[in-house]
Amino acid sequence: MEEFVKYTASQLKKKIAQDNLAASDIASSVADRYDKVEDKVKGFAHFDKTLLSERAKELDKKGCAGNLSKIPVVIKDNICVKDELTTCSSKILAGFKPPYDATVVTKLKQAGALLLGKSNMDEFAFGSSCETSCYAPTNNPYDLEKIPGGSSGGSAALVAADETVLALGSDTGGSIRQPASLCGVVGIKPTYGRVSRYGLIAFGSSLDQIGPVAKDVTDCAGLLNIISGYDPMDSTSADMPVPDYTGSLIANIKGLRIGIPKEYNPGSITGPIIDEAAPVNETGIKIREAVDMLKDLGAQFVDISLPHTKYAVSVYYIVGCSEASSNLARFDGVEYGYRQKQPGSLLDMYKKTRGEGFGAEAKRRIILGTYTLSSGYYDAYYLKAQKVRNLIKQDFEDAFSRCDIILTPTSPETAWPKGLKTKDPLSMYLSDIFTIPANLAGIPALSLPCGYDSNGLPIGLQFMAKHFDEEALIRAAYTYEQNAGWQKVRPKL
Repeated sequence: MEEFVKYTASQLKKKIAQDNLAASDIASSVADRYDKVEDKVKGFAHFDKTLLSERAKELDKKGCAGNLSKIPVVIKDNICVKDELTTCSSKILAGFKPPYDATVVTKLKQAGALLLGKSNMDEFAFGSSCETSCYAPTNNPYDLEKIPGGSSGGSAALVAADETVLALGSDTGGSIRQPASLCGVVGIKPTYGRVSRYGLIAFGSSLDQIGPVAKDVTDCAGLLNIISGYDPMDSTSADMPVPDYTGSLIANIKGLRIGIPKEYNPGSITGPIIDEAAPVNETGIKIREAVDMLKDLGAQFVDISLPHTKYAVSVYYIVGCSEASSNLARFDGVEYGYRQKQPGSLLDMYKKTRGEGFGAEAKRRIILGTYTLSSGYYDAYYLKAQKVRNLIKQDFEDAFSRCDIILTPTSPETAWPKGLKTKDPLSMYLSDIFTIPANLAGIPALSLPCGYDSNGLPIGLQFMAKHFDEEALIRAAYTYEQNAGWQKVRPKL
């Protein structure tokens, strides 16, 4: 059987038109690929072959001609799909099937997408390695003993492993970009408010954003077109016109001003990434090679400073945990999800249900957030963190007065061995040092492959742009991708 799922979305669209492929043909290819590699990757939280077959038959019956007609798409397990298990990969939401679709899911269905199931994730998106899922850790397709990144590790791994063509993830502090970097695929965190959060089970309400994960920039732009736009069901949704992002797929960056922040040096978080005297690792070498290529292609580079970067992780874990503590208070075992089987009093039921239903990392973040919001500590922690967050946002505004986009590494390191950081939370948290600032500022950011280390593990390049200027990201990323060619490399499972 031909493995249609190995195609990019743009390639598969042409194949569907050329050979008059049915959705059932593609569903069979997906199921066959699942049988071959899923035991190795473990990227799905929920996958039902019967449901997939029924969806394919329905698409064939309706004859949908949307922009994603018959294209396989995986949905992260924290995005609601009506009557389908949506558990945030947490025991406390065991058996939960939402009575409605998230807005992004409605848009995918209207576009004719073939929904495959739910991708695995860190529990409630709490993690950077996809190891805190209540099901099983997801493995990196490039090295099954390594982590895929998180929290959207399942989405990135499934795209990299050719178990799906497209995927949706969510990004609160780097949860699309970091796993995209570690799995050698492309991921975009849109501007806060660009994509509706209605139906996204919240972690940090002022930080969360849904975005696309794909095999190349072209597919990311196409998927972003479909999921973007104003939604009256989301009070944080921006009522702004949405450009055609595929119009930015232009391999020309002559005159584009690219800022290099001196604070974003892999190997340490001080020193410019293009300073030859700075300490550097393999990630830094590949970033410098990317900078050289972009220079040759006509980009103009300027030195910039984002001086409050060193506070970003601290600010993020105060703001994010505070919002998580508030958002997760609703999961108590009363109306849905897991409930302790032999509770005593009502209070006892709450304690035992939450104690057994949440994993260790979820409990840690709830406790941290509850503490920072508590009487006597709110001003010292949460309020101060919000003030520093504003300083970080101001840093970006100042920087963008001098440049069009900002270039950085996505992650300071490539994928690490499973279990290495699970008992060292601070080490895990610091792996998001380069991605967190974009969420705090609400700006768009994109990660794409820029090479591989000596062990064959992918390295990611990050672009950041002004609010609602995803077009600049796509143009820069597409130009680099078309000249570098890293999107053609696939893992050998």
